[in-house]
This record gives sequence, structure tokens and C-alpha cells, in this order.
Amino acid sequence: MAEIFDDPPPVAAALPLILLLFFLSRWSGGLVARYGPKAPLIVGPLIAAGRLPLVRVAVRGGSYWTTFFPAFVVLGLGMAVSVAPLTTVVMSSVDQTRAGTASGINNAVSRVAGVLAVAILGIVMVGAFSHRLQRSLDSLDLAPRVLHQIQSSTIRLGGLEVPSDLDALTSSVLRAAIIRAFVFGFRLIMLLCAGLAVASATVAYRMIPSRAAT
Repeated sequence: MAEIFDDPPPVAAALPLILLLFFLSRWSGGLVARYGPKAPLIVGPLIAAGRLPLVRVAVRGGSYWTTFFPAFVVLGLGMAVSVAPLTTVVMSSVDQTRAGTASGINNAVSRVAGVLAVAILGIVMVGAFSHRLQRSLDSLDLAPRVLHQIQSSTIRLGGLEVPSDLDALTSSVLRAAIIRAFVFGFRLIMLLCAGLAVASATVAYRMIPSRAAT
């Protein structure tokens, strides 16, 4: 990442998302009582999906504060509007005697969904990166040994090292191709995530009553 952006994201790059969830959770929990569960569970994912135009400006040499930071703020706002109302809906949909079971199922589904998202989107990212990089490699006159070395390390994504025995011009061209492939895969993942957010808002619109019983 340090070679892709002028000032690479710090370790606490996602801190805006965490802080927004922390400070807005109490406010967003009251949205269910005021508007019912349907509106927050539609608006929240749509706000989260709105970060897509922001992350699409991520290019080589971009700044964290002008690319990722606004996207994290929008994502944090969308998640804050969604998470607390979702938990409220789940906990209020069962009898008080089964509240523990509902909480356990809600947490289990959340954890499993996170694991599946990392696994599946990771596979998609590596595939997109490899495909885009291969298109660039086809236009370069590289030795089979160099091609094999690069292709066997595509799982490293943007951290893929350029072979040290190449001349300066070829190394520069190859490094630029790696960066373009990484940005391409990153944008594709963001597009898929935005689509999933819109899909969740659609499910909430179709399946949740306008004013569910509290």
C-alpha cells in the first residue's frame, strides 16, 4: 500500500467507522421507536452503498484523507443507522424467555457472515487481480522464469515483489501494472459490496412491515 498511495492509511484507518458506531449507536437505537424498523434498515444500507463513488477515486498516489477517509465516514454512518435497529428488531421479535437464543443466533450469523465475506471476497479479489495483471504481462516480453515467479505470487496482491534481476524500465512498467491490477480488484470488491448493501435494503423493503410491533 505504501507504494500505491502518497500517505498510506495508518493502522487506525478504520477508526472513523468504529467511532461513528460507538457514538451513534444510542441515537440509532431510538430510530426504531420513532420510525419503525423498516426505514432504518433501508436507509442505512443505502448510505453504506453510497461510499462506492468515494472509493472509486482511489488511484496511484492518492491521499488517505481524500480517498479512504470520506468512504469510512459514509460507511460508518450507514452501519450506525443499520446495526442498532437490526439488533432491536431481532431481540423484539421473540418472547422474553427466548431473548438469549435470539441474541446468540444474531451474533452467530454476524460472525459467520463476516468469515464468509472475507473468504469469498478474498477469492474474488485474487482472481480479479490475477486476471488484470495477466493482461498486462501478455504485452511484456518477459522470460518464462520471471512470468512463473510473478504468477505464483499473485496472492500477495499489491505486495507482490518485482524480480530484482530486471532492468529499471521493465521493473517500473511491471510495478505500475501490479498497482493498476490491485486498484482494479479493489474497485470490483467495492462494487460487489455496494450491490450487497442495496440487496439488503431491498430485502428490508419487501419483508419488513412499515410499523412492526415493538
